[in-house]
Amino acid sequence: MAKQRQIIQIQERVPLSKGIPLSIQHTFAMFSASVLVPYLFGISPSIALLMNGIGTLIFIFVTKGRAPAYLGSSFAFLAPAGIVIKEMGFPYALGGFVVTGLLMCLVALLIKYVGTGWIDAILPPAAMGPIVALIGLELAGSAAQTAGLINPETGGMTENLDPRVLAVFLVTLLLAVFGGVLYRGFAAAIAILIAIIAGYVLALFFGLVDFSAVGAAKLLELPAFQLPKFNLQAILIIIPATLVVVSEHIGHQVVTSEIVGKDLVKDPGLHRSMFADGFSTALSGCLGSCPTTTYGENIGVMAITKVYSVWVIGGAAIFSIALSFIGKASALIQTIPGPVMGGVSFLLYGMIGASGIRLMVDSKIDYSKARNLALTSVVFVVGLSGIAIKLGQVELRGMSLAAVVGMLLGLIMYILDKNHLTNEYEE
Repeated sequence: MAKQRQIIQIQERVPLSKGIPLSIQHTFAMFSASVLVPYLFGISPSIALLMNGIGTLIFIFVTKGRAPAYLGSSFAFLAPAGIVIKEMGFPYALGGFVVTGLLMCLVALLIKYVGTGWIDAILPPAAMGPIVALIGLELAGSAAQTAGLINPETGGMTENLDPRVLAVFLVTLLLAVFGGVLYRGFAAAIAILIAIIAGYVLALFFGLVDFSAVGAAKLLELPAFQLPKFNLQAILIIIPATLVVVSEHIGHQVVTSEIVGKDLVKDPGLHRSMFADGFSTALSGCLGSCPTTTYGENIGVMAITKVYSVWVIGGAAIFSIALSFIGKASALIQTIPGPVMGGVSFLLYGMIGASGIRLMVDSKIDYSKARNLALTSVVFVVGLSGIAIKLGQVELRGMSLAAVVGMLLGLIMYILDKNHLTNEYEE
């Protein structure tokens, strides 16, 4: 009889001998994406690593250690913040981040007093399932670009692909896939870390690792803090992104609930997690960093390893804070080549997509009903079609647009159903 892999529960403590590698695994999973955002903003990644770690610890504290989540740098603000930075400078973008964070805190307070019943009404499983799946599926192209398989300029396969790159990608991916299936005991819980290390060693052997940044980095350095400046025009450009991060946050909490087998929307409550996310974003803006958000990469790690402990997540946050002060260590992690992180991301993002499908299966959605079939179909097509809607300087596409469309359709269906207007009530 097959033995069920041990699950490390949310508030379960882990011995240091196991907790350290498990935490490092989470740090590696989020690192490349989290430092990319400050790089695109033109600021030092060290301040983002510091605030990501602090934000994660705040999240754990506010949610009373009942919701495992890692807060990394949010990509939702790249377009609007880029406009503000170009026209006014980064400090004015920081002002917009602060206001966005405060708006999220207000949404959290509203949820506290209104409750979460509205989520079930406007986001039934037939809509929420595909939205959750899209969190992972829309990142598939990003994983392929990171691996070097897709040319970001043309959107097609990379011509004359270096066979060394392909070899490193395949070895990393296969070790991550079969490691989770074949490894025994603790090795199964750190299958992602083992795959990253093995892929990195192979990349070293092939000469794909560039250490020039490590030599140029300082051993110890203080993160570069900046104070925000406030301008109404800049704020109006950035705040529509609040809609994106709010819908993203709800989706992440739902998919994490599905993975850990506990309704995190009710306990510790969506109002707590939303408030923590918003407070972290506002604090990051006050000190010169990027907005934060719950990270899909770390959700994927939990899905694969079945390690849900907030103590492990907290350890990853502490590692992130330490890295923000150790320049050479941070630079060394940045030497992990794209084929390695791309290989791991293929599995991580796919696991998130599979969690959305699992949500639909577990909810036992009746697709003989036209309402459910229409909701799932439209949400999937909107999310995967590439269509976009602009709200000021913010562009809604992919999962974010699908979430908005799903909410609107879900609300309309709810109203029709409550008034017995659907043909399900036909005599």
